Amino acid sequence: MAHRLQLRLLTWDVKDTLLRVRRPIGEEYATKAQAHGLEVEAAALGQAFRQVYKAQSHSFPNYGLSHGLTSRQWWLDVVLQTFHLAGIRDAQAVASIADQLYKDFSSPCTWQMLEGAEATLKGCRKRGLRLAVVSNFDRRLEDILVGFGLREHFDFVLTSEATGWPKPDPRIFREALRLAHVEPAVAAHIGDSYHCDYRGAQAVGMHSFLVIGPGPLDSEVKDSVPQEHILPSLPHLLPALDRLEGSPPGL
Repeated sequence: MAHRLQLRLLTWDVKDTLLRVRRPIGEEYATKAQAHGLEVEAAALGQAFRQVYKAQSHSFPNYGLSHGLTSRQWWLDVVLQTFHLAGIRDAQAVASIADQLYKDFSSPCTWQMLEGAEATLKGCRKRGLRLAVVSNFDRRLEDILVGFGLREHFDFVLTSEATGWPKPDPRIFREALRLAHVEPAVAAHIGDSYHCDYRGAQAVGMHSFLVIGPGPLDSEVKDSVPQEHILPSLPHLLPALDRLEGSPPGL
């Protein structure tokens, strides 16, 4: 008779899993610009940000650490380029906006908790599970979690900036397993990215759950992620854990 699986560790992504930005990036940038006397359309800033962020992440991955940048320099450059692409050429004025945005995104005021996040974390702790963060975030994450009262739920927080390994690099998941002194077979990861979270954790032998948004499922996700691994919202996690732990290992 197969032994019942008993999970010991849950690792968590944060952005768009536990917390999300309170307002669209374009709106946030436009509001800060207005406070500094600059009028820029939020839609133009939002579109510019998406282009700049993608290019910056490609040219200087993981906050440019291997190129000698700090995450703060990386983000300030993203803001400067975003405003430049949106038509604002006054670099000195934008520098003040960039500095303010960096500070604002360090505090809970710019973020909001996803529905059921705290109750789900408390429910997991009540089951005796150890919890940890594995996130492609920068050094501000600890303070943000503290500000929301969530840091106390986690044994440790691993960011890609601190470790030098962004998900889906297996080393960041293995480091979490090492710190928790557990084998991958008794650990599971929860996140919203199919490639970085779901597939990244599975690649090291961990179980995995994918948090999805309200929109239609991507065809790749629909074809390759079992329904029992999909979380329409965080309160679905505890029943999903019940199903997983009631299954024979490997299922």
